[in-house]
Amino acid sequence: QAQLVESGGGLVQAGDSLRLSCAASGRTFSYYSMGWFRQAPGKEREFVASIDWNNDNAYYTDSVKGRFTISRDNAKNTVYLQMNSLKPEDTAVYLCAVGRPFRSSLTSVHDCDLWGQGTQVTVSS
Repeated sequence: QAQLVESGGGLVQAGDSLRLSCAASGRTFSYYSMGWFRQAPGKEREFVASIDWNNDNAYYTDSVKGRFTISRDNAKNTVYLQMNSLKPEDTAVYLCAVGRPFRSSLTSVHDCDLWGQGTQVTVSS
């Protein structure tokens, strides 16, 4: 059974950095775009970043551009999110997601076929 497991969340201060990891198992994800979404209390789940299945392109929501970097290691079936210069408004549960095979530009929750359980990121001011 395919599964995504996130790790790396925590409580940090504004300006600090965190690196999230998402380990995929149960099948080979080399042909799937992968991404990160987040959900703050009382808010809808929103797109953060994604990377195409062929590593050609990465996409970011405007609020994290220049601060967050997404990458993937297909040999390890893992996708990462390096988050620098964190702000209190980045506080949320961060969820890893997988799109459909050979589909690019994963930016909508409706394009995701598989979700992880999420990891909490809390940024204090």
